[in-house]
Amino acid sequence: MLSPRDMPSPSSIFSAYASMTASMMLLRSMANELIPQPIRGYLMNAFRYLIKPRSQTLTLIIEESTGIARNQVYDAAEAYLSTRVSPQNERLKISKSPKEKKLTIRLEKGEKVMDPFHGASFHWRFICAESEKNNPNDHNNINISSVRSEKRSFELSFPNKYKEMVLDSYLPFILEKAKEMKDDERVLKMHTLNTTYCYSGVKWDSINLEHPSTFDTLAMDPELKNAVMEDLDRFVKRRDFYKRVGRAWKRGYLLYGPPGTGKSSLIAAMANYLKFDIFDLQLGNIVRDSDLRKLLLATANRSILVIEDIDCSIDLPDRDRDRDRDRDRRHLDARKQPDLQLTLSGLLNFIDGLWSSCGDERIIIFTTNHKERLDPALLRPGRMDMHIHMSYCSYQGFKLLASNYLQTPSDHPLFGEIEGLIEDIQITPAQVAEELMKDEDAVATLEGFVKLLKRKKMEGDVCENGPDKAEPPHQQSKRRKVGCKQKRGVGISKTNTVTQRRTRRMRGCSF
Repeated sequence: MLSPRDMPSPSSIFSAYASMTASMMLLRSMANELIPQPIRGYLMNAFRYLIKPRSQTLTLIIEESTGIARNQVYDAAEAYLSTRVSPQNERLKISKSPKEKKLTIRLEKGEKVMDPFHGASFHWRFICAESEKNNPNDHNNINISSVRSEKRSFELSFPNKYKEMVLDSYLPFILEKAKEMKDDERVLKMHTLNTTYCYSGVKWDSINLEHPSTFDTLAMDPELKNAVMEDLDRFVKRRDFYKRVGRAWKRGYLLYGPPGTGKSSLIAAMANYLKFDIFDLQLGNIVRDSDLRKLLLATANRSILVIEDIDCSIDLPDRDRDRDRDRDRRHLDARKQPDLQLTLSGLLNFIDGLWSSCGDERIIIFTTNHKERLDPALLRPGRMDMHIHMSYCSYQGFKLLASNYLQTPSDHPLFGEIEGLIEDIQITPAQVAEELMKDEDAVATLEGFVKLLKRKKMEGDVCENGPDKAEPPHQQSKRRKVGCKQKRGVGISKTNTVTQRRTRRMRGCSF
């Protein structure tokens, strides 16, 4: 040990410190003068990296969405981890819908799960962060300044040495396992818009699709029904074909015809036939093309996107020269509020433009009661691949409805009289179904239906050239349009135009 005599005096210690400090300042000044700033920054970062303690654990962040599209890994992890809960978990979310086979278990925020895989342990943690942000869609004078949003993600932590295993084996295993679980417990969903969920705009919300309509119960022309089913079967089997020819794997349908002819029932039958979810898009709730893109990209594969009553759901800017003044006015309004603009081109770009390739095995269905009102840009080949005319009820359709509702045999005595009347009457399947539900007695119900047909015939509610039947798709291109062209001239009133359109529909002409 040093004796007090051998210890340096405070003045010598201070002198040495001052000398060392001066030397360091001199070296620092020389370094600043001789070494450029980028090199000095690089050296400092390298020095910090060398002295920083190395972590032996790697953490992957799996967020719910990646930009404007959902994260497939997040959805797979959410489903997979529901089967890996343990007694150590203290808070879990439990739910069950009527059609689901068993309880659905989800992690509550902050909960952790340990999952062993090939001798390694992987630790999961569910993160749910809440925040309040201003609502950019609140353009009205409403006293709502902000809305609450949630940002959800999973944290996956594991030793660094298992990085290759996680990327090459573990995560692909979770994706495949989640797909198997989804196929085994498939419950069809009806997705609709929720405008209050997220601050960044509208978002999809879902309920179980429990519509019982099938092709077996659908009152539709048999030949047209078989053509639709064959077209659907061909579509789902042609993934390689679409890829080979360079087209997005999607199919477009236009359902048109009078109200009550079964357009919505056909959509439900198609969903039940293919086991596809339905996304019901109401264009009236969307104000910008950017919101429309986010919604369409958030739709899942193997789904049906439905836009009902496209001719009257929203006044989209079209390309008719007769509406130039309306378009100019919309452009002036758009300059005042540049974010408030939903255009027809934005919708068409997703149907068959560059955005159409963002997703596989999708069906897009438009419905309308007035096909002649649609913009020609919607009807051109490549957008609506198949036009399906939902017509008035035929005799074959009536027999199917009678069998479903009354369970009557096909040789019922009243069927002959009904066949002679219904072929000349404009009556929709919805009207027929309503009549067949009025009485549980089959004979009384059919007699009442005969009276209805006779009354409609006396009132003149008949077809001039027979029923307005729908033709199979292979005959649509051969359909002649003689007598269906409207002459343009001066002095034609709106009333005459409507009358001419009604007459054309009665003659079975397409537009």
